[in-house]
Amino acid sequence: MTNEKHGVIYLTQEGLNKVKEELAHLKTVNRPEVIRAIKEARALGDLSENADYHAAREEQAILEARIQDLEAMVENAVIITESKCNDVRLGATVTIKYVEDEELEEYKIVGSKEADPFENKISNESPIAKAIVGHKVGDIVTVQSPNGKYDIEIVDIK
Repeated sequence: MTNEKHGVIYLTQEGLNKVKEELAHLKTVNRPEVIRAIKEARALGDLSENADYHAAREEQAILEARIQDLEAMVENAVIITESKCNDVRLGATVTIKYVEDEELEEYKIVGSKEADPFENKISNESPIAKAIVGHKVGDIVTVQSPNGKYDIEIVDIK
């Protein structure tokens, strides 16, 4: 499986839709606003001492860089399909139990561009995902994290 370091960007359909929405907004709303601001600042005269002009140009550079990033994400996106499976894989929602304290957590395994710990979406490159990918319900695996090792049990896979 190719990973994101080689150009492939793993996204759910929902994640790709969000990227496309942001890209469309930047191109149709933000870009024209920045161009208008540059024209207005340019009309004020001497560009060498025109702070408004320099600020607008800097904003334009940041905007264009973001547009390029989003276009590359869309171009290199591989959609993660969500399907019932017997083992943990990209796109799966997994319920795990921390063996030490019996605490249950549910995580959806997504590509790193879509990871959001506040929504329990973890990157396929995270220590937990690396440890559980390929395993089945009932398996107990050891997670190698920066804070040390711990064991988790795979309780459910959706």
